[in-house]
Amino acid sequence: MQIAIVVFDRFTALDAVGPYETLGRLPGAETVFVAERTGLVRSDTGNLALTADKAFAEVSSPDIVVVAGGPGQAALMENQPLLDWLRAADATSTWTTSVCTGSLLLAAAGFLDGRRATSHWLALDQLKRFGAEPTPERVVFDGKYVTAAGVSSGIDMGLTLLGRIAGDEYAQTVQLATEYDPQPPYDAGSPDKAPAHLVEELRAMSRFILT
Repeated sequence: MQIAIVVFDRFTALDAVGPYETLGRLPGAETVFVAERTGLVRSDTGNLALTADKAFAEVSSPDIVVVAGGPGQAALMENQPLLDWLRAADATSTWTTSVCTGSLLLAAAGFLDGRRATSHWLALDQLKRFGAEPTPERVVFDGKYVTAAGVSSGIDMGLTLLGRIAGDEYAQTVQLATEYDPQPPYDAGSPDKAPAHLVEELRAMSRFILT
């Protein structure tokens, strides 16, 4: 089984690393980071990079596609090499997934029309432009398409899909091995829970530039 994690300039690191550390533990899985060109791909912080092992042309039929999000997504909404590869890979994939604003790239490729989907809360309404039905749920399954909300939810998506593929007990084993036992010091992880003034401040200074 091959898992292809799509990265691009100014992706958000945890969007890719969360699924890598969870879903990537499938028995016998080969996990590759894929981009338009091989080599280092810088995250949105600029001082962290991942190596794209393969170019799109080298990965023709992955079993699972994971598309990271991040502010660099906005520049790729009409990027034909990426969109063409996504469509070709999706034609044979078992699961096509995304984290954060990666769902907007799935939508731009035409996969989410009429489907329920999620994204980062700052980008959620953008899904409507592509005929998707936005939902604030943390992980959303609609057919073979799996979308996760913002950044950290990629861990939840990876574990949830891992359970679907390898069974609940195996997914629980991976959860235990990674000691994923969230106990955040604050209950401000969603716009419904965070203080209203923080929500508005973040909305105003958002690093997401959506087109």
